[in-house]
Amino acid sequence: MDQDEILLDSEDRMEKAVEHLAASLTGIRTGRANPGLVDSVKVDYYGSPTPLKQIANISVPEPQQILIRPFDTSSLDGIAKAIQGSDLGLAPNNDGRVIRLNIPPLSGDRRKQLAGRIKELAEEARISIRNIRRDSNKQADQAQKDKTMTEDDRDQTKDKVQDLTKKYEGQVNSRAEAKEKEILNE
Repeated sequence: MDQDEILLDSEDRMEKAVEHLAASLTGIRTGRANPGLVDSVKVDYYGSPTPLKQIANISVPEPQQILIRPFDTSSLDGIAKAIQGSDLGLAPNNDGRVIRLNIPPLSGDRRKQLAGRIKELAEEARISIRNIRRDSNKQADQAQKDKTMTEDDRDQTKDKVQDLTKKYEGQVNSRAEAKEKEILNE
């Protein structure tokens, strides 16, 4: 691999780590209703686990309520069971046509638990980014051993990979801080 390939691969993989963190943070409940809260819910729909958003419209008619309107009303019971079985801690209200999820305000203890979970997710993302840096540095070392890269190019590649690492760790930190602030200040 040459320098450009190593850097492109590193940047792509680090970007995916940040995107994964962002998707994970979307599913963490704040005191407000957000359709992203139920994105991770999988419903047993005709024998296969299907993401909720593929079988229903999800809307937020009020700040404290999520409205789930399935395309097929026969799936209402399956949706309710999936929500109860998830770790959201929400009780679905089924009226025969739609499911309403009332979002209660968060207690102080629950806010602290969620803040701790955000820190865990952020640390996982940072570890992932550091592992990508380690892999990229190994590739640069190997390229230098294989004589496809000079020693100076190898060092320059490692410096650029370190710059990418700092950039993406900064993104992870800012996203985690913003979500933590959102939860603790409500």
